[in-house]
Amino acid sequence: MTTTSFLERGQFSWLLGIEDTCVYPVDPSRPSLDEHQLTDHHLKWRDDLRDVVALGGTAIRYGMSWPLVHVAPGQFDWTHLDDVVAFAVDDLGLDIVADLVHYGTPTWLPDSFADEGYPIAIEEFASALAARYCGRIRGYTPLNEPVTTASFAGLRAVWPPYRHGWDGWTSVVVPITVGMARATHAIRNADPDAVIVHVDAATAITTREPGAADEAKLLERIGWLPTDLLTGRVDSDHKMWTWLLEHGATRSQLDWLLHHPAAPDVIGVNYYPDLTPRRLTTVKGRTLQVAYNGGADGFAATLRGFAARYGLPLAVTETSIEGDDDTRIAWLLDAINTVNQLATELDLRAFTWWPLFDFVDWSWAAGGTNVEEFAVELQNTDGTTTVGFAQPLGHPRDGKTPFLRRMGLIHLEERADGSLDRIPTAAAHAFARLTDPGDG
Repeated sequence: MTTTSFLERGQFSWLLGIEDTCVYPVDPSRPSLDEHQLTDHHLKWRDDLRDVVALGGTAIRYGMSWPLVHVAPGQFDWTHLDDVVAFAVDDLGLDIVADLVHYGTPTWLPDSFADEGYPIAIEEFASALAARYCGRIRGYTPLNEPVTTASFAGLRAVWPPYRHGWDGWTSVVVPITVGMARATHAIRNADPDAVIVHVDAATAITTREPGAADEAKLLERIGWLPTDLLTGRVDSDHKMWTWLLEHGATRSQLDWLLHHPAAPDVIGVNYYPDLTPRRLTTVKGRTLQVAYNGGADGFAATLRGFAARYGLPLAVTETSIEGDDDTRIAWLLDAINTVNQLATELDLRAFTWWPLFDFVDWSWAAGGTNVEEFAVELQNTDGTTTVGFAQPLGHPRDGKTPFLRRMGLIHLEERADGSLDRIPTAAAHAFARLTDPGDG
């Protein structure tokens, strides 16, 4: 593989990503979740971007912090982004894939993603962003992980607008898909050369229990649904058309999406080997998604699934694994070997290790309470395992260390004053060797 061009057929880009979850609730009494601030990136962003180059990255997935930049309808504060874009593009020569929405909206949208003004608001931001940085920012992701966004914001009431159940899920996923379509059209109008990278979390659900087969099938269809909606595939013959109407979508919304398709240039696939694969199992009468490690075989099957369904170029836009250096290096090599093996049959444009450095677990904003939708196998003191949800990591008053997810190529280490040092790991050196065109 060569590394000279950006998301072009026959070429290959090495990306790194900086965790950029940016959720600011309308109610100021609720805690925010801003990973740029939690990880000190807002203070150390120049050094962090230099690290991307040092590790051989040719591009970066980078959050635009929409809730902070779009201060009011028609009003923007570009001060920080201007500095970041100039440094990354002009000084370091990096390509940017701009991540417009990463789980949060401006606080002037009182009902967040379910607000009637949401689609127009993100269209306005996308248009202004692409016009301002036309020819400098080359890639755009209109919204990161619609499936995950709808789960946290619409199904399980973790983030605004705090909706519940499948009606809540639908009330979020339909407008965010309309917003993605509007944003895509706006970006292309402002910059015809822009590359649209639609990013979603892969869904890999299996079950060994016949009684859970219908739920597994529903979750599989849910996983495809935002991209199906975005690409104009959901008509009256689609298996989820009636389901959407039954759960609150309107015919006018679905018709609009059907007649305004916004196929991306590249589909970005987010796959974590130990988090993405889920097995449905029944525990005390409750059906749970239990995460397990699907490894390289699961990764390959996931990429083939996206390619077969949509027939579009692919990029690996997020992957990593939590653990020690040996664990992360092993997955890095397995993942790259998988990409190399698939390169002869699939149009694969890029590989992204996410995150560049460790991040603060999302339970931080919930006082330490687990907020994930999946269960895990818990180790008992007698050596046996049981299925359950991860236990609280700690409490924010005790510092960030218990909350640091060790998934980065660069470790974060907390000082006594709460600041975070960056320490490259052996996995970072392994990544740099892979990206070095002169190494083997």
